[in-house]
Amino acid sequence: MRPIHARNAAFAAAISIAIATGATSSAAAQDTNVPREATIIVSGEGSANLAPDMAALTLSVVKQAKTAQEALAANNVALTQVLADLKGAGIAERDLQTNGFSIQPLYRPQPAGGGATPPEITGYEVNNGLAVRVRDLTKLGDIIDRSVKLGINRGGQVTFSNDNPDTAVGEARKAAVAEAIAKAKTLTDAAGVKLGRVIEISENFSRPVPQPMYRAAAMSKDMAESVPVASGENSYSVTVNVTYAINQ
Repeated sequence: MRPIHARNAAFAAAISIAIATGATSSAAAQDTNVPREATIIVSGEGSANLAPDMAALTLSVVKQAKTAQEALAANNVALTQVLADLKGAGIAERDLQTNGFSIQPLYRPQPAGGGATPPEITGYEVNNGLAVRVRDLTKLGDIIDRSVKLGINRGGQVTFSNDNPDTAVGEARKAAVAEAIAKAKTLTDAAGVKLGRVIEISENFSRPVPQPMYRAAAMSKDMAESVPVASGENSYSVTVNVTYAINQ
């Protein structure tokens, strides 16, 4: 049997725990009864246009032959000529990058209306892609034209961009915040309350969408003139969400 003083100590400890637990529960109950701060959430949109100063384009050399080795050799010759020409036109090494490489077998088409026959390989196709960044837009049309004549026979898209769009994005942000503030003031004035402190600000930023410019069907070695290029403007858009407190 434990000594009396030990049992008293255990009893006192149990009472202390019960009191502390009760105090915690009471504080939690009081917290749930505290009224939530009244807020208002508004959004604003802003955009800024900027003439592009750079373009990224994708070019591909596609060659077919009876054997994979022959297709690869023909592809290498054409792409080597294109790379040499691009460098001669002032495109730096850092602005040239391989963008996808594949070797695919070619199969004889299945006869129409006939039964299924075992697949038969008739040759191979080699596709070697090249991503090119053009920093002088006045050369873009000529570069596309010369590349096609040297062996480029498939193209993806051209994307006009800006080397440093920070100024335009900053203007779009300011316009978005100004619109959000104007909305908040209009709403609180109409509701007869006062606008309080800013609680939270979040932002969504969207970059310009790539602009398709040409397809493989348009790539003919008979092109006599440089491809006409209209770069237009890039639009940088920003949306902000602002949470304000309401002073009633």
